[in-house]
Amino acid sequence: MRAVVVSRHGGPEALEPRELPEPEPGVGEVLVDLRAAALNRRDTFVRSGVYDFPLPLVPGSDGAGVRRDTGEEVVIRSNIGWGDREDVPAPGNTTLGGPGPGTYAEVIAVPAENLYPKPDRLSWEETASLPVAGGTAFRALFARGRLEAGETVLVLGAGSGVSTFAVQLAAAAGARVLITSSSEEKIARARELGANGGVLYTDPGWPDAARELAGGAGVDLVLDSVGSTWDDSLRTLRPGGRVVAFGGTGGTRVEVDLRRFYFAQWSLLGSMGSSPRDFAAFLEAVETAAWRPVIDSVFELEDAAAAHRRLESGEHFGKIALRIV
Repeated sequence: MRAVVVSRHGGPEALEPRELPEPEPGVGEVLVDLRAAALNRRDTFVRSGVYDFPLPLVPGSDGAGVRRDTGEEVVIRSNIGWGDREDVPAPGNTTLGGPGPGTYAEVIAVPAENLYPKPDRLSWEETASLPVAGGTAFRALFARGRLEAGETVLVLGAGSGVSTFAVQLAAAAGARVLITSSSEEKIARARELGANGGVLYTDPGWPDAARELAGGAGVDLVLDSVGSTWDDSLRTLRPGGRVVAFGGTGGTRVEVDLRRFYFAQWSLLGSMGSSPRDFAAFLEAVETAAWRPVIDSVFELEDAAAAHRRLESGEHFGKIALRIV
């Protein structure tokens, strides 16, 4: 089968197209003939060595294709071994594309319990974009963030896969949506998806600007994938507001004013991935939605290195996909 392999850590050039043997399914697993995969920031961490998994490794956590044993068209939930609890995954849970093989390949073996029907109205590339970014956005907004209609949510970083899903999901749920970006163009594009406004995070006063957009009292909920922005995110909140953190693209260390934190009775919540129940509820929302996943660009499987360059440029808006068949 055709696949893309990381055999050494490095830049996009470390992604090597290869011919590999097809995988053998284990107990409880089935083979899926993949039609498309999609990129996530996690893939670049696997490639560069931030996540130091044993090599060689086929990266990729997002995928959709045809279940070989039944012929069903499916999308793959990327979290393996979530377990029975909803609040946190079980010890030993993993994600496709590290440490086990991922979706940058023609065929993958996955647990049957991780397969869900492909939404009929979506293309293969749109479907492949759903698991990581869409599932993460859904869990962060609703299971962890408890977003309700009429509330105001601030989404940091317009243009990422998670943020484009979050804007559309939150708007569809009746929330007021604000975003941050380094670009007025991306703010305008986010407004087309349902955002009510945005601020430039290149302005040091952006937390105050966000509060003003929210009416002065502050926002109810912030989705923060940057990490180093926790203190700024807290400054945008109303008393009793919530921050859901699910990434550290800006750094993994941060300082906050503890007294201000507990005086305001804020909540800081961690989130990661999506449980089976979250993902099923997300797909149900997708099936009945008026919106579609935002696809920035589609590359052929063998051009995965170029796709990674596009992702790391920061110029993309939405998900980047790989066409496999």
